[in-house]
Amino acid sequence: NINSRNRPGESLLMMSIKAGHKDMANYLLDKGANVDTPNTSKVTPLMAAAFNGDLDMVEKLLAKNADIHALDQLKKSAMVYAAGNGHTEIVSRLLTAGVEINARYKNELTALMWAAGSGHEQTVSLLLDRGADPALTDDRGKTALQMADEAGHLAAKRILEQRPR
Repeated sequence: NINSRNRPGESLLMMSIKAGHKDMANYLLDKGANVDTPNTSKVTPLMAAAFNGDLDMVEKLLAKNADIHALDQLKKSAMVYAAGNGHTEIVSRLLTAGVEINARYKNELTALMWAAGSGHEQTVSLLLDRGADPALTDDRGKTALQMADEAGHLAAKRILEQRPR
């Protein structure tokens, strides 16, 4: 059974994606593996591919109707993993797939806040270009600009300062 679990709480598809075994992951997808089976932390294959920066796998999972709105146990989504790791092309693809650009995640954080706080300038620029609202605040009242500043990410801070608020 291709949806069976070898490691407690982790499907073969998930293990293949996390390990970067694309041939095995593609084989499992072709054989009908469930694209939304999460692990025990509720991380889905799409989240794992977004975290890894694997655009090709993200495309394949989206083509199989992977849930773009799924949240793990920490209330993170594939968008959070992509934005927080600076995987700009994946952020763009997830937006095209229908992720709301100003969606709120745990602590009222947005993808822009994740990208800015992690210092990913290209991702910050893309999100702003696509309509992310830099004036939004998290549950502490902090904006993406403040997060970039506090983390010492000067390039991301400059990008945010140059945009109208």
